Amino acid sequence: MRSISQRWGGVVAAVVAAAFTVTAMYAPAAAAPVGNSRPEGKSVVVLGDSFTANYPKFFSATKECLHAPTSWPTRLSERMGLAGTSDFGDVSCSGSTIATGDGWWLVHEVAAAVEQQAFGPETEVIAIQSGMNDVWSPTGKMTMISSLRRCVFNLVDGCGPEAVDQGRFIDYRNLTGELYADSIRDVVTYMRYYAPNARILLVGYPELFPAGQEHVCVNVLGAGQIVQPRGRAVTEYLDRLDAAQRDAAELLGLEFVGLREATAGHGLCSGDPWLNGVFDPAADIAGIPFHPSAHGDAVAAEVVHERIRR
Repeated sequence: MRSISQRWGGVVAAVVAAAFTVTAMYAPAAAAPVGNSRPEGKSVVVLGDSFTANYPKFFSATKECLHAPTSWPTRLSERMGLAGTSDFGDVSCSGSTIATGDGWWLVHEVAAAVEQQAFGPETEVIAIQSGMNDVWSPTGKMTMISSLRRCVFNLVDGCGPEAVDQGRFIDYRNLTGELYADSIRDVVTYMRYYAPNARILLVGYPELFPAGQEHVCVNVLGAGQIVQPRGRAVTEYLDRLDAAQRDAAELLGLEFVGLREATAGHGLCSGDPWLNGVFDPAADIAGIPFHPSAHGDAVAAEVVHERIRR
């Protein structure tokens, strides 16, 4: 049986080839009168999932990728004075993955960016935040979202590490920096070719729960919390994902932008959460559960902006 990196590598390479075709398709429209010229590119381009777009559409199999007005890329564009200009591109899509599932992949976001003539020699920064929704096992089917009912909110059986073998939680045991790097390598290579002067930032996720914490919880209606006392699988997955992103950034020569440090102490179980519960007035009462509040997005935007300024 082929390894997951081999399986993904072939599939991603094929889809990236399709993205190359998209580039060729749009090159004539983007060209100036001089033949074979390429688009100059946008100054900043952002790709990512629902933690990026923060729009309530969890499963995106279409190009309808909308963005909340408070999302961190939107805040970042405002912070940089690029809001509403052609110099800023946000192709993030709620529900997207790096390269698994039947919905929108990272390479589809790349193709959308190509359609917007986003990549070119004038592109200064490309930011990517992705991986939370992916399947990390060659034989697994569970994702973080599909694990909620069967594991995270299963107060009878709990959501400890044994839930992985029981098929109730995403199998994160293969998740390493090498695997993460393999999953995005083709996309990174493509971006480096078409935007050779760009800094590529790999953006991590905010703290949902402190590293290694046994229990997980979520505020509900401002009346209290649903607490899963045996939630170690959740925190182990989040810890693995964070470590894999950091290691992958080093392996690929990318800049890692960690959000955990800046949001520490403001996770879902905290007294001052910067992520939304379920209709919880402590954050954004109508915000997507488990996702950043408007304040959390503002913090993320500031962290990314500070890294860009370095």
